[in-house]
Amino acid sequence: MIARRDLILGGAFLAAGAGAYALKPRRKVTLLTGAKMASVVPTAFGPWESQTAEGLVQPETEGKLAAKLYSEMVSRVYMNTETDDAVMMLIAYGDTQSDLLQLHRPEACYPAVGYRITQSKAATVPLANGARLPGRHVVAERTERRENIVYWTRLGEFLPDSEGAQREARLRTAMTGVIPDGALFRFSNLREDDKAFPTLDGFIASMIQAVAPKYRPALIGNQVAKQTAAEGLTFRWTASPSAFPSRGGCAQCDCWSCRYSCPTPDW
Repeated sequence: MIARRDLILGGAFLAAGAGAYALKPRRKVTLLTGAKMASVVPTAFGPWESQTAEGLVQPETEGKLAAKLYSEMVSRVYMNTETDDAVMMLIAYGDTQSDLLQLHRPEACYPAVGYRITQSKAATVPLANGARLPGRHVVAERTERRENIVYWTRLGEFLPDSEGAQREARLRTAMTGVIPDGALFRFSNLREDDKAFPTLDGFIASMIQAVAPKYRPALIGNQVAKQTAAEGLTFRWTASPSAFPSRGGCAQCDCWSCRYSCPTPDW
């Protein structure tokens, strides 16, 4: 005869197994369809043109492992033909999100090649129509070199701005049975003045506007992409701050330093 205690334990194990099966993601969802990230992100827009991508900090991963983790990696250096400013870009995209995507976070990969992280904080990049892109501002330093970094991650429709938020987003997608795609977008420069981050923020905003609207969700999710696609917004480029009113630039983010003017200025 089966003891009552055994029946209770058996039922508990069965319920636990059913719960684990229910939580196992089974439906794959990707926001990048019908194209490659390298073709989606333009090689030139406004005064920016891409050059060779030598000298970019790459994550320390085994070659075969990296090939499994990421469907595509895009590395470029953009030069401003008017100012000679340079912006370095690295995009790591995976059509099936992995726990190891965090290896590409600057806080992890820069110390692996001798940098010290002297600043890392949550920040938002101002986009068209007042949209805000959550990300992080990071400063990495080593002897005679300072790299200013703006990056964000996308996990399905989520834009987590920390490892903790990324874990929460992964759990929430798993509970809905979804296997999302994911990407990390990193932009950096070597400026040592107070215009370093405004330059990067302005570059990012302009680049996103240069991406075809149907592909923007692959970079910033559908919700933010819809805001940037609103009609009646224009982006203007100027050769110098003197082209702006006496205030010196856009009142929202003072981003004339990168020759980009906000679409929602209050001047």
